[in-house]
Amino acid sequence: MQRLKLMVLAAVLATAAIQTPAMAEPLAAPATDSGVIRIQSAYSVDETVARIKADVAAKGIKFFSEIDQSALAKGAGIALPRSTLVQFGNPPLGIQFLTASPYSGLDWPVRMLVLQDNDGNVWVAWTDFDYIAHRHHITDRDAQFKMASEVAASIASSARAK
Repeated sequence: MQRLKLMVLAAVLATAAIQTPAMAEPLAAPATDSGVIRIQSAYSVDETVARIKADVAAKGIKFFSEIDQSALAKGAGIALPRSTLVQFGNPPLGIQFLTASPYSGLDWPVRMLVLQDNDGNVWVAWTDFDYIAHRHHITDRDAQFKMASEVAASIASSARAK
């Protein structure tokens, strides 16, 4: 009987943990050594995603996908503030990273995360390309990484007020 009580208590606690609103604490800035760059958007999550997608299209870059992570969380019964992952890339450029290190495919195509914090601020975050080069020990593609960094920063800047 004691074992049954413990199992019921564990199930109740697990359910409570799943239904507890996410991010009760303010969204902290990424750790300085995480390789994450972020900027604050001047727009809502939906408008920010739309602006990123429009800028990707205007630059002739291939759009791969948009994943509404908060909708996925809701489907699992978990509260998550708005969070959408956008994936895009320029295959002729990105494949150069893969030819230098096949494991760089873990970081390509480019991913930008658009998320909203508890205060309603919207952020755009992505992985720094210098960090990716270091992570995968790629030392012979400096010009390509520089170009990718500039393009990503330009796309993210479409979320800033003009």
